[in-house]
Amino acid sequence: MENELKRLLNRPVKIGGKVIDKRLILAPMARIGNLAFRELVSSFGGCGLLFTEMTGARSIPSAKGHGPSGFRWNPRELPRLVCQIFGNEPDIMARAARHVEEEGFFGLDINFGCSAATVCKKNLGAAILKDPPLAERIVSTVRKAISIPLFVKFRAGWQKDTSIAVELAGRFEQAGADALTFHPRIAPDMRTRPARWEYIGEVKSAVSIPLFGNGDVFDAGACLRMINQTGCDGVALGRLAASRPWVFAEWTDDFKPEKGVYRESSLRMAELLSKYFEQTVALRRFRLFSAYFAANFRFGHTLRSKILKACSMDEVREVLEVFFEKDPDILSPPNIALFG
Repeated sequence: MENELKRLLNRPVKIGGKVIDKRLILAPMARIGNLAFRELVSSFGGCGLLFTEMTGARSIPSAKGHGPSGFRWNPRELPRLVCQIFGNEPDIMARAARHVEEEGFFGLDINFGCSAATVCKKNLGAAILKDPPLAERIVSTVRKAISIPLFVKFRAGWQKDTSIAVELAGRFEQAGADALTFHPRIAPDMRTRPARWEYIGEVKSAVSIPLFGNGDVFDAGACLRMINQTGCDGVALGRLAASRPWVFAEWTDDFKPEKGVYRESSLRMAELLSKYFEQTVALRRFRLFSAYFAANFRFGHTLRSKILKACSMDEVREVLEVFFEKDPDILSPPNIALFG
């Protein structure tokens, strides 16, 4: 199985006018896909594409330079970094997209997948899927504004009817999307029900552009099954990547994680967050990361609880050092009940 998965994931795939050499990518995520986390993932290697955290199109500056926390990067990332934006005004989205292209990103991702209530109540993210013509118009307007690869991440809509997702995928391809990332849950389900992988197969059959499957891939066997069962062109890892940032290197290269990787990675993440963000932001980001990372351990809820009580990044590091002194039992796969 290991060799077969590696073979499938290491096939190049063309996206727009560019090519990536691996079909295992970081899923577009809000807050988790920050600069520090991406650097941690990159330190292991093996990831075909990275995505920034979700950034509002209106907050992307119209002049050169980094703006809000989601719109931050290292220049060395740009050849394989996709900027993830959201919004509901085609012209504003296009303006932001032009700025993204000017900065030198590999590509741009439009987020129609976020189903958080705070986002959807503003008619953003997955809420736009209720208005397919608007969603298509956004993609079309952005496509006309840029020449770099254009990605669209979307859910299966708001009703249990696969024809809706199939129609949306067709609209996005016709509007000029170069690749799709599809999460096969309807928005109201959030993560309360299993991902419907059969939806991925139906959507893939309806389009000719690359489609990356996303949802409930928590081990190598599941990754292989998703590819074989759905015919998707690649896999976008979200929660598992947040739990085990080395998973890309493990599945596509020859990286063999040893037990010490857990301690080293958590401390490195704390270091990177402190490097790139001021303390209060770094602490919030690490608390979010800990929801996924703690899922690796038996009694991980205890680690998570202590991190949530920490009042500084120094206290976070102390909690981690004490936790790893006791050689914690590692779970495989992670305890997804702890995932955020």
